[in-house]
Amino acid sequence: MTQFRRKTPEEILHSISRLHRGRLKIIIGAVSGSGKTYHMLREGKLLKQQGIDVVICAVSTMQRSETVQQALELERVPSIHWQRAGKEQKDLPLDVLLARNPEVLLVDGLAHRNREDARFKSRLEDIQFLMDHGISIITTINVYELAGEDEFVFKMTGIKAEDTVPSNTLELADEVRLIDVSPETILKRIDEGVLGDSTHPALSRRGNLGVLREISLRLMAEGVNDSLEKHREEQGLIGPSGAAERILVSAQYHWNGSLYVRRGQQVAKRLNGDLVVVTFVLPRQKLSRNQQAFKLSIQKLVEKVGAKFEELPLPHLRKLPTELVRYATQHNVTRIVMGHSKKNRWQERWQGSIVNRVLRRTRNIDVFLMADRAEHEGERILPVKPNPAGGEDSFRRLSSREIEEKIETIRRGTFKVYIGAAPGVGKTYKMLQEGNILRSKGIDAVIGLLETHGRKDTADQVGGLPVIPRTKTSYQAAQLEEMDTETIISLCPEVVLVDELAHTNVPGSPFKKRYEDVIRLLESGISVISTVNVQHLESLNDAVLQLTGVRVRETVPDAILKMADEVELIDVTPQMLQSRMRDGKIYALEKVDQALGSFFKIGNLIALRELALREIADDVDERLEAWDRNTSLRGHWRRREVIFVCVDTGSRSERLIRRGFRIAHRLKAEWHVHYVHHGAVKTEEEQKRLDTLRQLCERLGGNMQVAEADSRKSIRRALLQRMNEVHATQLIIGQSRRPLWYTLFKETVVHYLLRTARHMDMLIVADFDPSIKE
Repeated sequence: MTQFRRKTPEEILHSISRLHRGRLKIIIGAVSGSGKTYHMLREGKLLKQQGIDVVICAVSTMQRSETVQQALELERVPSIHWQRAGKEQKDLPLDVLLARNPEVLLVDGLAHRNREDARFKSRLEDIQFLMDHGISIITTINVYELAGEDEFVFKMTGIKAEDTVPSNTLELADEVRLIDVSPETILKRIDEGVLGDSTHPALSRRGNLGVLREISLRLMAEGVNDSLEKHREEQGLIGPSGAAERILVSAQYHWNGSLYVRRGQQVAKRLNGDLVVVTFVLPRQKLSRNQQAFKLSIQKLVEKVGAKFEELPLPHLRKLPTELVRYATQHNVTRIVMGHSKKNRWQERWQGSIVNRVLRRTRNIDVFLMADRAEHEGERILPVKPNPAGGEDSFRRLSSREIEEKIETIRRGTFKVYIGAAPGVGKTYKMLQEGNILRSKGIDAVIGLLETHGRKDTADQVGGLPVIPRTKTSYQAAQLEEMDTETIISLCPEVVLVDELAHTNVPGSPFKKRYEDVIRLLESGISVISTVNVQHLESLNDAVLQLTGVRVRETVPDAILKMADEVELIDVTPQMLQSRMRDGKIYALEKVDQALGSFFKIGNLIALRELALREIADDVDERLEAWDRNTSLRGHWRRREVIFVCVDTGSRSERLIRRGFRIAHRLKAEWHVHYVHHGAVKTEEEQKRLDTLRQLCERLGGNMQVAEADSRKSIRRALLQRMNEVHATQLIIGQSRRPLWYTLFKETVVHYLLRTARHMDMLIVADFDPSIKE
């Protein structure tokens, strides 16, 4: 264990030097006007209230009233003013700041370039100099001001940064926080003149704002993933964390090797994961001329798609499954992509197959078997740009039903959701803040339901917002309160604030879940602003369990988030969240130690933060595709997909259904869930189990079909027949739990489908086992 290794003298000296060095916190946003300076100043005010010496310098409030208000209580050190191309610039007076020697300096514009006669060329160098003298820094930057990102942003949007910082700048920070703002909010601020007259014309286009937002979310997610992997290594944990996808393609120097790489790249893109390609070669066996040509082709393709390639020695061909699984485990792979076995049943029984041996050895890693469609359909996976929606169809006259549906959409209220990684990030605070801003503009905003959980800062934000009294319901000799939806509808406010979207109502209420109340309000023409945590999304239930060890019981269908007109992430660093917890700002002080030792452990908070960042990045990309498919960062899927999920009444069926939904949603595919029953009439327990699975399918927007079979042996034939009838292109099934000796005498359903369904892709979903350590 590395924690027991004795530190070298150099490491000891480095640790001592860091004690005297200031900390660096970077607040990043997608664009100017996202609120970075406001949040930086607000953090400064909170630090000052804790008795910390805070000053500001070279801060640009742009005369925005909310931002100016935050700066009033903070001491300002005058900056050095100068002109560049007729525009005023502000440099830091380093000697003055050293003489003042505050504990914390707040400064805008991390990418700023100094005047020619300054001590250092850039503000980043100024900041590092001040940190070396023990002054901590909180600063701001836009995502397109990072080298590397700036070129991509310019290519996608036409927006060019005046100055940039090195691409590794975020790695220098002790904390990085993202201020996430929806395109709708930025466009509203532009219309209201809040951002001034210097806004780049390209920022007036919603698609460009969406691209910038997705880039910032994914950039943050990658950084958070790096810190999560580092934390897991320190804890001695191995294997995938559950928050990020890492795809491993096993390809040989063969004509279909490039096809596997291409398919792996498409899977990685749609799942927003890393791609690794590995090839195993026998050291003593010289490559043929054809193999050398295939190797060169694969290497060029891997480089083109931005993947990592490794060629590894293989002592013996029979060792390939063992070496492949070992490599996957060591590199935190979540999915192995490989080809189907070519052997028949008897060859597999006596000789074995690579696929079956890989499946027997994998733990917590899914296996994706790629069909060779060249053999069945003559298909090659090549980039094909889809036809744009609309076209001739846009001239078709709408039917009466379509007109009615569009009228209902027009009448429907606007729905906005604030989402966070965990309780206490500030969702309710932000919701109330927005409610007060709307009310100050003459919009009739009210509180439909608020849960402050005793947090004073949150309660103080209620301000002048009217609170609609709750309705009381008797349940088990107790009086419980819920939101009075009908009273709100009768009062007909323009906007209603509704906290905790995933809440389950008291039995006997008109609706079972609070999100159903919200839908009722929206259908009545009332706009709703609500809050939810990422762990409450139904399709992420298994991922959250894998990340935290906690099964979340209250969930909301993913479709609720998709129906929102705006979704904004409230991002808070794990350090900030734990600090709030210790100060008693999230839970009562007597519960703090318990929370910090369980759900609020640093590893959980990092993982949930990454999950939230990736989920909202996916949501942004879905909206980009809806607005303009050309701006989607994940690329287009090349063909129509039909997902077929096989389930039984076992405990892992929910996991398979959720996985099927997420894949179908990302591929814009239709999906089917199928169960085949055989034998006598279903027992009460079996029927209850099937009802539970059917309800889960319905919550995710799917449907489950139940068929009958004469015998256990005919189950597999019924499944194969049905998946062929719906023209399934991808089968999702769980791993076989039968021991090796059983498969020598009888063929399991999984092995039968592995052999007979080779004309379609197959995803064998691993059971998650938290006890696996190596």
